Amino acid sequence: MRIHREGTGILITSLLVLLTVNAVSWYFIPYEPFNVALSGMSLFIYMLMVNFFRSPKRHFEGDVENMVIAPADGRIVVVEKVFEPDHFKDERIMVSIFMSPMNVHANWYPVEGTVTRVEHKNGRFHKAWLPKASTENERSLVVIRANNGTEVLVRQVAGAMARRIVTYAEVGEECFIDDHMGFIKFGSRVDVYLPLDAEVYVDLEERTVGNETVIAKLK
Repeated sequence: MRIHREGTGILITSLLVLLTVNAVSWYFIPYEPFNVALSGMSLFIYMLMVNFFRSPKRHFEGDVENMVIAPADGRIVVVEKVFEPDHFKDERIMVSIFMSPMNVHANWYPVEGTVTRVEHKNGRFHKAWLPKASTENERSLVVIRANNGTEVLVRQVAGAMARRIVTYAEVGEECFIDDHMGFIKFGSRVDVYLPLDAEVYVDLEERTVGNETVIAKLK
């Protein structure tokens, strides 16, 4: 299992802390059932963290021309026409993917093209699946001009647990769907804003696989 670079430091630190706590407990508390339970719980927690920071290597096999690929693993919680206030300032189709703590939390670029805008906004930490999370929570905005000239906006949104959004995109750089756009730690969502004439291929509650599921096609 490959571990994402964002998790390396956390996993090393957590391992040292858990080993220390268990060593102290086994040395100073002569009650074996308690120590066995503590060790088991520590192992369970650590394996959950390893699972969270896993980073599968994926390569999209299909035709990427005009295609919009899911930027994250998760569940579709929104497919609707909305007003986008930060960049386009007009109506767009929003497709939102909610990532539970059990999902891979790496984010991929949904289209290939050139990054034209990157911006981080501080905010609240509402539950990520709530509609107001997109505009009120802490979030990062990435605008990509696809190879056909269409602009697509991707918004990484922090959730109730997520307190750190990492965005690798930089203005002016070329981006490719097989590359990581960023990472959100511990529960979150990713919104994709598409032009109104885009053909959407996903429905509410549908599961997505980042860098594999086709969510839309641009005209």
